Amino acid sequence: MGEFIIKMPDVGEGVAEAELVEWHVKAGDPVREDMVIAAVMTDKATVEIPSPVSGTVIWLAGEIGDRIAVKAPLVRIETAGDAGEASPVQISQAPVAEPVKVEAAQPAPVAPPAPAHALPPAERPLAAPSVRLFAKENGVDLRQVQGTGPAGRILREDVEQFLSQGAAPATAKNGLARKTATEEIKLTGLRRRIAEKMVLSTSRIPHITYVEEVDMTALEELRATMNSDRREGHSKLTVLPFLMRALIKAISQQPEVNATFDDDAGIITRHSAVHIGIATQTPAGLTVPVVRHAEARGIWDCAAEMVRLAEAARSGTATRDELSGSTITISSLGALGGIVSTPVINHPEVAIIGVNKIATRPVWDGTQFVPRKMMNLSSSFDHRIIDGWDAATFVQRIRTLLETPALIFIEG
Repeated sequence: MGEFIIKMPDVGEGVAEAELVEWHVKAGDPVREDMVIAAVMTDKATVEIPSPVSGTVIWLAGEIGDRIAVKAPLVRIETAGDAGEASPVQISQAPVAEPVKVEAAQPAPVAPPAPAHALPPAERPLAAPSVRLFAKENGVDLRQVQGTGPAGRILREDVEQFLSQGAAPATAKNGLARKTATEEIKLTGLRRRIAEKMVLSTSRIPHITYVEEVDMTALEELRATMNSDRREGHSKLTVLPFLMRALIKAISQQPEVNATFDDDAGIITRHSAVHIGIATQTPAGLTVPVVRHAEARGIWDCAAEMVRLAEAARSGTATRDELSGSTITISSLGALGGIVSTPVINHPEVAIIGVNKIATRPVWDGTQFVPRKMMNLSSSFDHRIIDGWDAATFVQRIRTLLETPALIFIEG
C-alpha cells in the first residue's frame, strides 16, 4: 500500500491560489483514475481536478470556500502501489453556470433577551446539529436550556427535559408564533467573486451617475417592422442591439469613454476596438459576456452574438475570453428595469450604460399630452476620468441616436 498526494495545479495567468468550490468525494470514498474529485475557481472560471490514480481518499485539504495555494497538497489517496505525488495537468475549465451546493451547519435560533438563568446572548450554545434541529422544530431557544454534556454541551435529553417542564415559548393569542431562527450561508464561488468585484469598483472608483429619459416611440416602431421582416435564422431584435450601435457612434466622437484605467500605474488606455460587456444574470450569479469588436458588427450580427453569448453564459459553456476584456458595459434588467438605477462600473472600465424599462407615459407636445414610449438611461462614469459635462454630452448623443433611429444606420 502507498500514499499518493495530489497537489493544487497551476491554473495559469500568474494565479497563486484558487478557491475550493466543490468536493466530489469525502474521506473514505473510493476513487478511480480520471474521476473528478474537486472543483476550484479562479476569476470567473472553474477548474475540475481529476484523480490520476485509483484508491481510497484518506485526507482532504480544506472546506468549500477555502483558498488553497498552487502546488499545496490538495488530496491524499491510499493506493495499492508506491507512494507519489502529482499536480494534475489534464484539467478542464468552464465558467460557473450552476450554483454551488453548500451543506451549511444547522443554525442556532436567536431569540429576544433571555432570562437571567440563560447563557449570555453573545454566546452560541454548544449542541450537535441534530439537537439544534430538534430544538428548532419545537420552538426552543437553546440559550434557555441548561446543558448537561461535556463543557456544558446541550443534549437532546436536555431539550426534552426543558419541554417536559412546560417551558416552550408561548404562542400569541391570535395563534401566530414568533419566528426567531437565522440561517448562516457561507459566501463562496462566483457569489464571492461578484462581491469582491463590487467592493473593488465602489471603493476605488468615484462614481457619477447621470439619468436621462429617451423617447423610444420611433425606435420601437422600427424594431417591430424589422422583426416582422427579418430573415430566417436572424435573432429577434431587442432594444440592446440598437443601443450597442448607438453606443459605438457616440464613442467615435468621445473616445475617452471607451477606456480602461490602471489606477495603480496612473495610466488610461483608450481602445479603438469596442468590446461591449453585456451584464447577464445566470443561475450562479451575474456574469458579463463580451461582444468583441462590436464596431465591426451590424445590427443583426450584434443581436446574434449577444444571444449566443447569453446562452453560453447561462449554460456554463462560455470561455474565459468570452467573459473578459470588455471596454465598456451595458447593464439591463429588461422589464424589471425600474425607473432609475445606479449601475456599478465594471472595473477597470470608466463607464457603464444602464437600461431601464420602457413605459408609455403622457408627454406634452406643445399643444396637448400624447402617449409616448419612454425609457430612462441610468449611466455611471468614473469621475476621475470623465467630467460631468462630458458624461452628459455622451448620454445626450446616445439619446439623439435612439430618438432618431435612422441616424444609427448612417455611416460616416
